[in-house]
Amino acid sequence: MNVKEKILDIAEKDYKQFSASLIPNIDNVLGVRIPALRQLAKEVYKESGIEYLSCDDTEYMEEVMLQGMIIGFIKDSPDKILEHVEKFIPKINNWAVCDIFCGGLKFTKKNKELVWNFIQKYLKSDKEYYKRFGLVMILSYFIDDKYIDKVLEILDNFSHEGYYARMGAAWALSICYVKQPEKTFNYLKKSKLDNWTYNKGIQKTCESFRVDKSTKEVLKSLKRK
Repeated sequence: MNVKEKILDIAEKDYKQFSASLIPNIDNVLGVRIPALRQLAKEVYKESGIEYLSCDDTEYMEEVMLQGMIIGFIKDSPDKILEHVEKFIPKINNWAVCDIFCGGLKFTKKNKELVWNFIQKYLKSDKEYYKRFGLVMILSYFIDDKYIDKVLEILDNFSHEGYYARMGAAWALSICYVKQPEKTFNYLKKSKLDNWTYNKGIQKTCESFRVDKSTKEVLKSLKRK
C-alpha cells in the first residue's frame, strides 16, 4: 500500500483551509478528516502491522498523525507499546497531533501505574509539546479518585511559557473540576498556578455543559484580577 497516495486521495481541499486555521504554527496540513484518517490507520495496521512507523518520509502532518494512530492499535505488551510511544513523542509539533495521539492510547486504562510513571519525565520537561503530552494524558486517563490529589499537585507546580503547554494545564484543570468538583474547588481557593493558566482553567470549566449555571457564577468569582 502506498500510504502517501492514500492520504492524498482522502484529503479535502476545502477542509484543508479550515484545518490549517486551527493549527496556526504549521504549514504542512493536507486537510484529512480525523475519522477518515483513523479508518486508513486501521487498514494500514491490518495490512502491514507497525511497518509504517519506520517510515521517515512524513512531510505532511497527517502522515505523522497516522503513525500516532497506528501506535494506538498495537497489540503487544505495555512496555513494548511505550517504546513506540517514546520514539513518537519527539515528532509532536502541534496540539492536534498531540491530542489525537493521546486519545488513542487506550491501553493506558489497564496499565495506569505503568503509564503514570512513564509520563512523569514529560511533565517535568521544558519542551512545550512534551509537557502538553503529559498533561493531555493526565486529563484523558488519570482524573479519578486514585490520582486526583497527585494531579492537582502536578498542576500546582506547573510552569511553562508555551501557549499550548499552558492551555493543556488549563484544560486539565477544567476536567478536574468536572470529574472531581469538591477537591478541585478546594484546590482553586489555594492554587499557586500562574494567573493566566488559573483564569483560563476557570474559563474552560465555565464553558462546560456539565457545570450548572449557579456553579459557574461561583467559579467566575474566583477569577484573579
